[in-house]
Amino acid sequence: MRDALLNKPIHDVDIATSAYPEEIKQIFHRTIDVGIDHGTVLVLVGEEQYEITTFRTESTYQDFRRPDTVTFVRSLKEDLKRRDFTINALAMDVDGKIIDLFDGILDLEQKIIRAVGNPKERFHEDALRMMRGLRFASQLDFTIETNTLSAIEEFHPLLGKISVERIAVEFIKLLLGKNRRAALLPFIETECYQYCPGLKKHGEALFNFSDLSNRPIDAENQAWTLLIHTIGLKETDIRNFLKTWKQSNQMIQEVQLLIFGLNKRLSGDWQVMDLFNLGLDAVLSIENLLYYYDQKSKIEEVKERYLRLPIHNRKQLAITGNDLLDYFDEKPGKWLGDMIEILEIAVVNGQITNNKELLIAYAKNIIDKE
Repeated sequence: MRDALLNKPIHDVDIATSAYPEEIKQIFHRTIDVGIDHGTVLVLVGEEQYEITTFRTESTYQDFRRPDTVTFVRSLKEDLKRRDFTINALAMDVDGKIIDLFDGILDLEQKIIRAVGNPKERFHEDALRMMRGLRFASQLDFTIETNTLSAIEEFHPLLGKISVERIAVEFIKLLLGKNRRAALLPFIETECYQYCPGLKKHGEALFNFSDLSNRPIDAENQAWTLLIHTIGLKETDIRNFLKTWKQSNQMIQEVQLLIFGLNKRLSGDWQVMDLFNLGLDAVLSIENLLYYYDQKSKIEEVKERYLRLPIHNRKQLAITGNDLLDYFDEKPGKWLGDMIEILEIAVVNGQITNNKELLIAYAKNIIDKE
């Protein structure tokens, strides 16, 4: 309901009912028990699938994330009372009437993130809700209500009970929101960052990060790059930092490349070998990041320079290692990789045309001089 009222695209619809799971299965002929213990039944109608969940209450959360017991109820109000925030505690009946028992519509209109009922109880039930609240503030450009924010400040140590993977999902969404500053400041001031991997010692640097231009960040790898660069991690520490955040090897490699390129670009203009080694996607991402450092980007100019390169990767080199081995009748060794690199650099810098015969002659000249 929240996204519909905000005129945002609707990605999924949650169907809830007073019917108990066994009753749902009696009504529909084709069903699958996808989450029967929590009241969810998958209903198959033609080629469509619908998840239908029974109204329920939850009690005791010993791990501060999942309820120990779930009780099915007939009351929609009891079901909505367990939701995290008022803007997420809205429902629509079969006639299209909106059911708003906790002033969620008013909070949407006033752009407020407010916990349902007692925020201390909500966060004690599920500590991840604190990160979700911060994430919503960023994504929706909302403000966190005073009592809700105070409860986050009091209960933030419970984030230590939550898995890094779940925190990371919310943190990335926060960084990519349309107003991340609206979330970063309370994230820092409530000390939630103390329970996020690798950030405990970087409180002041995080304030600097929040001071960067509030322009939305385009991609996850750019978000990590800006964060890591701002808190001043050494390039050798990037892998361990992102590993603690449970990031993939691909993401780590992308961020390492962007950090390397960003440091080069901030110290001067691109050299042709920089463009070649980094590749177009990374170079354009780095040009885009210059905005956050109050530097003028040259996206179109750099793109044209890249496209004018004689070759864009080693596979396009007109000669291979086997060609060199055949011509010089030598065994493979370090010399071969070194020679390919020399030829590659010469072609990219325009010192020689990318032609097999010319490259062999160039290589022969180098070897003869040795």
